[in-house]
Amino acid sequence: MFHSVARRALYVIVQQQWRSFTSIQQHVTQNPSHVRRILTLLGGGAGLLTAAITWERSRQSLAKEVQQTEATDAAKETEEHGAEDGDGEEKKRKGPGFRDRKIIEYENRIRAYSTPDKIFRYFATMKVFTEDGMSDIFMTAEDFIRTITPDQKQPEGLGLDQFKKVEAKKLNLKMKSLHDGDHDSIFGMLGDNGLISFADYMFLITVLSTPERHFEIAFRLFDINGDGEVSYDEFQQVTDVIRAQTATGKRHRDRKTTGNTLDKPFNSSLDTVFFGPNLDKKLTFETFRKFHKQLNQEILKMEFERYKPVDGRISEVNLANFLLVYANQIPKPRRSRMRKRVKKKFADDDSEVKGITFKEFMDLQLFLNHIRDVDTALSFYHVAGAAIDPETLRHVGNMVAKVKLSDRVLDVVFTLFDENDDGKLSNKEFVGVVKNRVQRGLDKPKELGLSHILEAMWKCAKKTQVFPDTKS
Repeated sequence: MFHSVARRALYVIVQQQWRSFTSIQQHVTQNPSHVRRILTLLGGGAGLLTAAITWERSRQSLAKEVQQTEATDAAKETEEHGAEDGDGEEKKRKGPGFRDRKIIEYENRIRAYSTPDKIFRYFATMKVFTEDGMSDIFMTAEDFIRTITPDQKQPEGLGLDQFKKVEAKKLNLKMKSLHDGDHDSIFGMLGDNGLISFADYMFLITVLSTPERHFEIAFRLFDINGDGEVSYDEFQQVTDVIRAQTATGKRHRDRKTTGNTLDKPFNSSLDTVFFGPNLDKKLTFETFRKFHKQLNQEILKMEFERYKPVDGRISEVNLANFLLVYANQIPKPRRSRMRKRVKKKFADDDSEVKGITFKEFMDLQLFLNHIRDVDTALSFYHVAGAAIDPETLRHVGNMVAKVKLSDRVLDVVFTLFDENDDGKLSNKEFVGVVKNRVQRGLDKPKELGLSHILEAMWKCAKKTQVFPDTKS
């Protein structure tokens, strides 16, 4: 009896499924494009579900890895303290802790891959309110330096859309006292109070990202009447074209909610410095070249001061850190060994005068600014079979960049890049690191590979009808 009922039930189910399949088949025949869209949506949904599951598993795996790393780091720190504590007294731990290291890594990713709008809103620290209740976000010069310098942690309590709130009246008095005696400073010329707006930020990044030679070419191209000067409108064309070619300019996305857009007149407060309050003056390339040079020198001075010089000198290890700050192509363990070599060598130095002066620091930067020509000269030595020793590098610097590198600077450079301690420089690695140092990492593409692929797929989908309707 039971088997008979079961057979009837199975027969009914099979019959119903067959009818459903027949109706679906007829619907597919009549509306093929509609069904394809449904199948596409189902496939996309399945893909999203699979991605979500994979992401959750990766997140859980990463959480376990972070916990294990934290435990390992804590064990290593304890072991290092025990090894370094020769007098039996517990030494204070140097360097950032685990939490700070993770924050620094996150901020480095923001510098490398985020849009200019997000970078500006993350590292800016000032929100200025006017009497009518309106507000604007600004950076200080120190904030700007932090946006282009890896491993520099944002102050506690300040981050994305977190700012110090200041009234405009009080701010003007405060900033005026800070810039007294420094009226010729570029950062002192910005606006009425020496703060950096988003327009100023984009302009400064464009200037730092672009070699002086490229600006010279652009000036000549947009100098319509050939008088060696450009008007305000012509200069806007120059900056627009050059900005569009930089990694930062390519990464920019207009954010109307924050007001940081480029679809409106893009006026930096420096425009009035170049063209006067009525924007009716002309700008020569020589004037702009001096501005370009002064901007780099002021940033270099702030980078030098960041190492807290004693009696006008920074340590040799500080100079090594300066050279390696953008050397992400070198693995961290190797960079650590390179720094240790410098630290060990100069810790045993019994010279009466130690450290690097700002003049030596600036001469090295001038040498680095000519690194492409230096690379060409060094390659000639390499092809000729000549070794690149300190005297050779000094001679190349004198001939190409017109600067004479000091013995101590050369000593640091060779200690840093001479892996086998034979007194010879590794040309290829040295040039690669220095090129990143000169560009401050601003020439690296900020777009992720995946975003390029998805963007290409989207453009292709818009131009191509994947499932064309077939009319019978």
